[in-house]
Amino acid sequence: MSGAPRSDILGVVLAGGRSKRFGSDKAFAELGGVSLVHRAARTLLPLAGRVVVVANDLDRHSLEGKPVRPDLVSGIGPLGGLHTAVAWAAEEGLSGAVVLATDMPFAPTALLADLVGALDRGVAVVPASHGPRGFEPLCAAYDVGCLPAIEAAIERGDRAVISFFPAVDLRIVELARVSSYGDPDTMFFNVNRPEDRLRADELLATLRPAEPGPEPAVRIPEEK
Repeated sequence: MSGAPRSDILGVVLAGGRSKRFGSDKAFAELGGVSLVHRAARTLLPLAGRVVVVANDLDRHSLEGKPVRPDLVSGIGPLGGLHTAVAWAAEEGLSGAVVLATDMPFAPTALLADLVGALDRGVAVVPASHGPRGFEPLCAAYDVGCLPAIEAAIERGDRAVISFFPAVDLRIVELARVSSYGDPDTMFFNVNRPEDRLRADELLATLRPAEPGPEPAVRIPEEK
């Protein structure tokens, strides 16, 4: 990927899950010497003028020196994190947010750059996948014009992370294009359980020549 980060885009790591299946906060599980939360931040840094984290465990995440906020509306699952991400971008007067779930360690920067490049007013851009929905809403880009539709879904009590999609201009990047960046099953692999982290180690070994080296000292500016 070439080009400078877009100053009008907020990069948001979504790390608000309860990690019940993992048994501990998976955001801090390490893969290749780098915690999952820092891997996600590293993926987003080339794209956005600022990278932040949405997480409900404020005390632990604040120790990492990253800008962090909890869900604006608690208890509604991934939709709460997505809502907070887009609202944060709107608050800062930005055009949109590019989001990445912390448990998706192999999503490449180049794919996310493609999603950001397709953003427009009121648009949500998601990559097609082999997943149950057929696309990945937590590895995606959202214009701030999506915020009213997200808030309307929350107001009516619809907690599905894609509940607002019918009310926005949804653009799904076709699977053939997504596949040009790698194997979708690897790029969208989720670390949900301890055994998934072991599988991620195996996948990392196959990807290592194309991976940047460990960067345990990745720094993200403090929130002012």
